[in-house]
Amino acid sequence: MMQVSNSAGYGFRRNYVSWDNISNNVKLAAIASEDQAFPDHDGFDWDAIEKSLQPKKKGKKTKIPLGGGASTITQQTAKNVFLWNGGSITRYVRKIPEVYFTKMIEWIWGKKRILEVYLNVIEMGPGIFGIDAAAHAYFGKSAKDLTRQEAAMIIACLPNPKRFSVKPMSRRVSWRYPQILQQMHNIEDDEDIISLLNK
Repeated sequence: MMQVSNSAGYGFRRNYVSWDNISNNVKLAAIASEDQAFPDHDGFDWDAIEKSLQPKKKGKKTKIPLGGGASTITQQTAKNVFLWNGGSITRYVRKIPEVYFTKMIEWIWGKKRILEVYLNVIEMGPGIFGIDAAAHAYFGKSAKDLTRQEAAMIIACLPNPKRFSVKPMSRRVSWRYPQILQQMHNIEDDEDIISLLNK
């Protein structure tokens, strides 16, 4: 059932849906955009962390992941479910519990549950939390019926859905969602991703 209330001047919408009621297009789009190593890592993408710490050379183009950076889907889920939001000082205070909860949900929940929770709790527009609420708000349908393009468009609003709007479509989303579609095509034959999506 859709929850609606008032939050920070926006309507608040959330509708938790199960794994089977989320289109594989959405799951694939999230992995393609936010964390392509998701099926394989232990909660932390050490290669991405190492690259993020290296000084960037002028004129050098960066590779995918498009938006996730060094923060994995597991880390983002741990932060959204168990930790608090805050400024730059509290960001450092949060790091120890973030590591703890990231490891715990990897051990206890596993990849399928982590991705399901991630897609249900992440903000996908002002006051819109979770993929089903986003699907209804933007396309008038449930999360299980989203097409590849619609899924990519919604995921393209991350990591700043208040600034990068899906409807009306911001320039950032219109630029980014075709790239996500391309990455979805590039990774969809990966055996680990196929195994996860078909659980």
